[in-house]
Amino acid sequence: MNKILLIIQREYTTRVRKKSFWIASLLVPILIAAIYAIPLYLFLNSNDTKTIEVVDESKLFKGKLQSEEDITFKFIETTFDQAKKNLYKGNADIVVSIPKDILDNPNGVKMVGKKSIGLSTQFSIQGKIQNELRNIKLQRANIDLKVLEENKVNVNAKTYTLNEDGGEQSSSSTGAMILAGIFGMILYISAFLYGSQVMNGVIEEKSNRIIEVMISSVRPFQLMMGKIVGVGLVGLTQFLLWGVLTFGASTATTAIMSGKIQEKVETLKQSGAGSDEIKKYQDSVKDTNPLSSISQTIENISLAKIIICFFLFYIGGYLLYSSLFAAIGSAVENASEAQQFMFPVTIPIILSFILAQVIIQKPDSPIAFWASIFPLTSPIDMMVRLPFGVPNWEIALSFVLLVFGFLGTTWFAGKVYRVGILMYGKKPTWKEISKWVFYKG
Repeated sequence: MNKILLIIQREYTTRVRKKSFWIASLLVPILIAAIYAIPLYLFLNSNDTKTIEVVDESKLFKGKLQSEEDITFKFIETTFDQAKKNLYKGNADIVVSIPKDILDNPNGVKMVGKKSIGLSTQFSIQGKIQNELRNIKLQRANIDLKVLEENKVNVNAKTYTLNEDGGEQSSSSTGAMILAGIFGMILYISAFLYGSQVMNGVIEEKSNRIIEVMISSVRPFQLMMGKIVGVGLVGLTQFLLWGVLTFGASTATTAIMSGKIQEKVETLKQSGAGSDEIKKYQDSVKDTNPLSSISQTIENISLAKIIICFFLFYIGGYLLYSSLFAAIGSAVENASEAQQFMFPVTIPIILSFILAQVIIQKPDSPIAFWASIFPLTSPIDMMVRLPFGVPNWEIALSFVLLVFGFLGTTWFAGKVYRVGILMYGKKPTWKEISKWVFYKG
């Protein structure tokens, strides 16, 4: 046991001391905080108002295209050609031409800008003209617009989850989908990243003949387990650092942005804005924040349950796949030879990620259930299902089967490792590797 602990200590300390480890540990939380802060900052500081000059040859739209916070309409009495010539001399950003036969030729609208016209600006102008054109046609058909507007109904359903005690709990499908995608991506990358680190470490030591010295002091199985656990602890350390630093960065960012949002609300109140306008602004801020729906989902599931399940399935999935990667590393002498043996191991990982896309859409389907139970796909797919709500017995069954899967792959990897670690000068085949499993001694 002491020998395994020494190997674990060596694998852990050599990797944690690397600059790349600390750069990644610090960079990821900053990027996550930026994902939250940048869209909100741009929303709060967006003062890019476009001035639109409108040449209305139809004489139907004057006074009916209402200016907004980011777009100001200005009707001018001149020709479209003359307006284009004056564009660079004046303060306008875009000139819009509405043809005389707009009712029969709605595609005749033209736009010319000083710079390339952004899609959001284009769609906004098109939408306003389209809505007003619709109103004109309805009026000419003697349809009362007031009655039509009064009968417009927007349905925005609130979703709830029924608890076992019969109570209702607010839920967020959007937050669950985002959180599921994050879990799936993290575990998908970690399976490749840390599993390949184990494989490359074995290949490096084997090619340098260091392994021959180490085998004289420890058993091959002890060496394999020491490398697997050591690299796994590096992964756990990095995840813990990411969690703590992300929480700190997000908390600081939220405090700063909350102050700016409150300042904007106070400005709106002082300018005489009504409660509806203020609520509309607050809803816009909430929609801009990608973490608001995620935090609601976390509250509904239980943060402790998420953390426990994440570490259990990360550890189980890592041990399962890293043992297979260690076996591959022991059977070859360089990374290029490893490619032919990596394909069967990476297929379940890639399949898990593909199935995750289906699970996000249909988390309670039979495919989702079996993908989250089968040991080779459950580390990723069970965590993808978790934000949507999974019964505890399914989580327990999935983890138990994952433990049996890990024990099976470790037994197989140990058999291959003890023979392959000292094999040189010959490229092994699948047939030969299968024989190594049944060697005695």
